[in-house]
Amino acid sequence: MRAVIQRVSMASVEVEGRIVGRIGPGVLVLLGVGHGDSEAEARLLADKTANLRIFADEGGKFNHSLLDTGGSALVISQFTLYADTRKGRRPSFSGAAPPTEAEPLVNAYCAALRALGIPVETGVFGAMMRITLVNEGPVTITLDSDTFRLPRSG
Repeated sequence: MRAVIQRVSMASVEVEGRIVGRIGPGVLVLLGVGHGDSEAEARLLADKTANLRIFADEGGKFNHSLLDTGGSALVISQFTLYADTRKGRRPSFSGAAPPTEAEPLVNAYCAALRALGIPVETGVFGAMMRITLVNEGPVTITLDSDTFRLPRSG
């Protein structure tokens, strides 16, 4: 699974002219599911998202997590995170899981965040969505569950 996490002061998602999800301070998560991903990756990524220290303390250092700040998450499914642009000019999305596999894992990620105490809003899976956000910092972090088990380069 892949996630692009943006620290926001507010974010919302609109489908067919209607706002279906809105949060105040917290994170906007663009979430992609790849072939072979499982609920284990969804839980791992949710734990990493909730505990990632990307919020500043009184001294301006990134010492607080979403859990520490009581922030919310707006989760948007985005298969385009698996775009392969190595050949040609049109991206291939063959690395993205098909919707029948991806949707349950997006739901599992959201459920895992909620189980950790994070308020979660979502878009509509597979819909054309319009996202509005105010990025704070800006702070944008990418997570890829494939890299979590690799040793840190030093």
